[in-house]
Amino acid sequence: MEKRKANKKKENMAAQWAKFIVVLALYLLFLYWVKSWWGLLVVPFIFDAYITKKIRWQWWKDAEGPVRFVMSWVDALVFALVAVYFINQFFFQNYVIPSSSLEKSLLTGDYLFVSKVSYGPRIPQTPLTMPLTQHTLPLIGTKSYIEWPHWDYRRVKGLGNVQLNDIVVFNYPAGDTILTELPYQTEYYRMVYDYGQQLYAQNVGMPDFSTMNQQQVYELYKDVYQMGRQYLEANPVQYGSIASRPTDRRENYVKRCVGLPGQTLQVKNRVVYLDGKPNKEPDNVQYTYRVKLKEHMPDELMQELGISMEQLAQLNRDGVMPLTKQAAAALAMRKDVVESVELNTEIRGDDQVYPRNAAYGWTRDNYGPLWIPKKGEKIDLNMNNIAIYERPIKVYEGNDLVVKNGQIFINGQHATSYTFKMDYYWMQGDNRHNSADSRYWGFVPEDHIVGKPIFIWWSSDPDRSGFKGIRWSRLFRMVDGIK
Repeated sequence: MEKRKANKKKENMAAQWAKFIVVLALYLLFLYWVKSWWGLLVVPFIFDAYITKKIRWQWWKDAEGPVRFVMSWVDALVFALVAVYFINQFFFQNYVIPSSSLEKSLLTGDYLFVSKVSYGPRIPQTPLTMPLTQHTLPLIGTKSYIEWPHWDYRRVKGLGNVQLNDIVVFNYPAGDTILTELPYQTEYYRMVYDYGQQLYAQNVGMPDFSTMNQQQVYELYKDVYQMGRQYLEANPVQYGSIASRPTDRRENYVKRCVGLPGQTLQVKNRVVYLDGKPNKEPDNVQYTYRVKLKEHMPDELMQELGISMEQLAQLNRDGVMPLTKQAAAALAMRKDVVESVELNTEIRGDDQVYPRNAAYGWTRDNYGPLWIPKKGEKIDLNMNNIAIYERPIKVYEGNDLVVKNGQIFINGQHATSYTFKMDYYWMQGDNRHNSADSRYWGFVPEDHIVGKPIFIWWSSDPDRSGFKGIRWSRLFRMVDGIK
């Protein structure tokens, strides 16, 4: 009997050693991958959990009554949260398409499986955060993360790099500054410039930009920005306070990469050109069309052409509707429903294109040319291009940049050139006339890249409820196949 017990104990110990070796090997491989050797401090605790068992990790199992019941649930919950945090941080996460900016390639209500491994996961810059939240705790409305400790940007080696025309999930670059009382908290810069321009026009009068050089425009917009910021600061009840967010806690956006580091991009008559050559437009690219209806559009026609209630609402509100070329042609054939379908060439809101503190005369359909910064490459700086590259140099790469009397100073030194520390990308939505993208807030730095959508694991039509709202044909569709 004693011999049998001894043999059983020996077998159990052998099994524990086998488990310890497997877990340790996997853990060391993970540390090698992320190159974070501070994690070796955890090895003695792993050894104790499997072999020595000096620490009573599950002390509550010896307790009785409600303590054991409650602690068993706490143990399970903590394990689940840690597992979810680990998986979301380094391997994959779920992402839902919240708006129509990529339609009809990705649809509102598509749920995406986003791979962090495709481009390499980032080491968390704000590691102390509540799993399954981006920046705000539900119900309470407070921050879901603690800003200390804050680690510098570092990315683990992945399976590849961002490729041209990839659909990419990234942190919203202009989300570094927010207004705490706005519902989406992503409108700070737009509101600063909009209110600043209104106040400047009232108090000083907006000049004719065609008579000004870029230095004069740049200097004028310094005052515009200050006026706008002071107005928002003076109205905290309506807008809340002005706050900031670290890179990895900013809103997640998804767009198509239409420009890579080192390329020169230009949009001419809606078509993106790279280094002088036209880039292939997405198969389901949308532009707005002026549509005149004879009668209410039948539901069966809307389903046939993939027209959403959001598109119809935009038509009723603005007289235009985003459509693919194929849908526009098919709709124009329905003479019983429409009088005319014409491509909308009227430009609206183009004083809002990036950069706001310049007067290049660019629009959403005719934009650039501009060079996309590439890591290690140098660019000459002057008053004609400082408005384009000021934000990457100052905000994304953390330099002190000021302009005095037409001269540029970086970190206190007069600068006529700058060498970039990161790669940058140009992102646009496939719904080209209904997309807040790089044309409005500029470059996406490499440290903002989150991951690559792999497939659609669920899709539900927001215009239809229940079983009828499930888009069965989209389930488990590979995103790489959406060109």
